[in-house]
Amino acid sequence: MRSDLLDEQAHQPYPSRKKLETGHPRKRVIVIAGPTATGKTRLSLELSRMLDGEIISADSVQVYRGMDIGTAKASLEERLEVPHHLIDICELSDAFNVVQFYEAATRACAAILARGRTPIVVGGTGFYLHALLYGPPEGPPASAEVRQKLEQDVEKFGTEALYERLCSYDPEYGRTINHRDRHKIIRALEIISLTGKKVSDFPKERPATRPLDFDFRCWFIYFPKEILFSRIEMRCDEMLNRGFIEEVEDLLGKGLRGNLSAAQAIGYRQCLEFLDSPRSDEDWEHFVWEFKKASRRYAKRQFTWFRREPLFHWVDLEVHGYQKALEMILRDYDSRY
Repeated sequence: MRSDLLDEQAHQPYPSRKKLETGHPRKRVIVIAGPTATGKTRLSLELSRMLDGEIISADSVQVYRGMDIGTAKASLEERLEVPHHLIDICELSDAFNVVQFYEAATRACAAILARGRTPIVVGGTGFYLHALLYGPPEGPPASAEVRQKLEQDVEKFGTEALYERLCSYDPEYGRTINHRDRHKIIRALEIISLTGKKVSDFPKERPATRPLDFDFRCWFIYFPKEILFSRIEMRCDEMLNRGFIEEVEDLLGKGLRGNLSAAQAIGYRQCLEFLDSPRSDEDWEHFVWEFKKASRRYAKRQFTWFRREPLFHWVDLEVHGYQKALEMILRDYDSRY
């Protein structure tokens, strides 16, 4: 997407989302998304200071206590300065899914607004943010065991092979999605495995034009990939220097392997494989390479996901920098209803 087009989008208003059918304005909620290592935490903290805000994490792994370094959680000092929600709310023995996130995040938004403060939702988990904007998906709750097996099949056979598998079960639904849409393919096969029903038998997803509970002001901040990938690799090195290996070793004693979703998270999965190896120099180099590669691939998937999200304005931080991005968000937030 061209940067000039993105810049133009960043200045466009939200003409169709300002009021409910009753004519009453809805309370605004800022949403900051973007690929890993773009500085979402930095930007959200500055916004919170300027807008008397509270931060709601939209990260599927930051909910777990002890998973700190590998998820790039805000520091304890930052969380003491600015209230944070949906961080450290689960033990590793607890399950957590998108429906629980939707319910908890919606309650947090309402409570923050009731206090006269500004909710600022921050994260890169596109599936969670989509649920917050449009409501949770239909179908059964996710199964960590089934999801892990499907993720392994994707790694082994490729996304398109699983797409062919899906089409053999449910050709009607298969025709409605892209053959490279990893998330939708895995979720569809998961639903089929858990229910024995075709995805096309379930009610269609809520339309993107349905009235929203809040007036979401959505932003996607990013760097061009050549810059972003360098930042990602530096972040991985910083995590390792801060004691990421020791964090994972400690989490092993708290049941990390028993939580298949957490154990498959970026970095943690690669670290567990290293800890299971002889830990030679070659094993270490392989681990670091795989950690960085998985992080880069995740960033690519984040770009792909948010290109399909129509409510987000994109801001190139190489062009504008953080200060200009702050000004754009504040100007939009303070604009008249």
